[in-house]
Amino acid sequence: MVELSVAGKRSRAFLLFLGLMLLVGCASSGGFSQGHNGWITVQRGDTLGKIAQRADIPLLRLQRFNPGVDSRRLAVGQRLMLPSRQERAPGGGPYRYQVRRGDTYYSIARRFGADPARLQSANPGISPSALAVGQLIQVPLGGAAVASRSGGSSRPASRTLPDPGPLPGSARHWEWPLSDYRVARRFGKDAHGTLQPMLLTTTSAATAKAASNGSVRFASGMRQLGQVVIVHHSDNMQSVYAFCDKLLVNVGQEVSAGTPLCEIARDGGNQRYHLLFDLRHGGKPVDPARVLR
Repeated sequence: MVELSVAGKRSRAFLLFLGLMLLVGCASSGGFSQGHNGWITVQRGDTLGKIAQRADIPLLRLQRFNPGVDSRRLAVGQRLMLPSRQERAPGGGPYRYQVRRGDTYYSIARRFGADPARLQSANPGISPSALAVGQLIQVPLGGAAVASRSGGSSRPASRTLPDPGPLPGSARHWEWPLSDYRVARRFGKDAHGTLQPMLLTTTSAATAKAASNGSVRFASGMRQLGQVVIVHHSDNMQSVYAFCDKLLVNVGQEVSAGTPLCEIARDGGNQRYHLLFDLRHGGKPVDPARVLR
C-alpha cells in the first residue's frame, strides 16, 4: 500500500502535472546525451518527462532549472540544464546554483529571469570577474515577495485562473471519477498564486473511474504522485488521475466512461484516501466544474 503525505505535496502538485502531459503522445524511445558541465542535449523523441526519468531527477526540478524552455517545443540539439545534487530550486527562490563554464552574473540572471544587481548583492564577497566553475551562489528571484518600488507592501498573489479558451461540445456532463467522495480542494490558485488541481478524498478504499470515453496514454508510477493514469479523449481533451495505488488499465487500452482505472492510495497520516484529478484541453488546465455533471 502506497502511503502519501498530501499536505507536503500541495504546493508542488500542479507544476508536476504540467510535466505529466509531456510523457504522452511520443512513440519514439529517443534518448539524450549528457554534455559537459551540467548540460544535456535533446535528441529525437525526447520529452522533459523522459529526460527527467532517465537522469533520475524529479520532473519539477528539471523544469525549474530550465524556466525559459517551452516543454511543448523541444528541438533536437537543444541544450537543457541538468541540475546537480548540490543545487536547489524552491518555487519562490532563491535558487542555489552551481556555476558552469562560461557563466557570468548577467547570463545567470538572464537564464532565470532575475535581476543581475540583486544577484550580485545576494553573493557578497564573490567578485563577478572571479566566478569559479563549481562554485555555489544564491540566485534571488522576483515575484510576490518583492516589495514595490514605491516602498509599499508585497504584491498579493494573482488569483485569476488561466483561460483554456472555449471548450468543445464533447466536454460536457462527464462523470465524476469517484462514486462516493468529498471535494477536499477545488481547482484554483492557492494563497501563493500556484494553480492547484482538484483533490478528492474518501474515508474508505475506492476505485477511480474514467470520466469519459477515451484511450489510456500513460499508466505507470511517478515520483511523489504514486501511480498515475492519463486518458486522452476526443477533441484534444485529457484527464489525469494521480495518487493511485494499483493500476487497473494498460497503455493503449480503450476505456468508456465509468471504466475502473486504478485503486486510489491511502494517506498514512490521516487514514483517508485521496485522488488528484486534473483536466486539460490542448494541454491547458481546465476547471473540472465546467465539465463534470
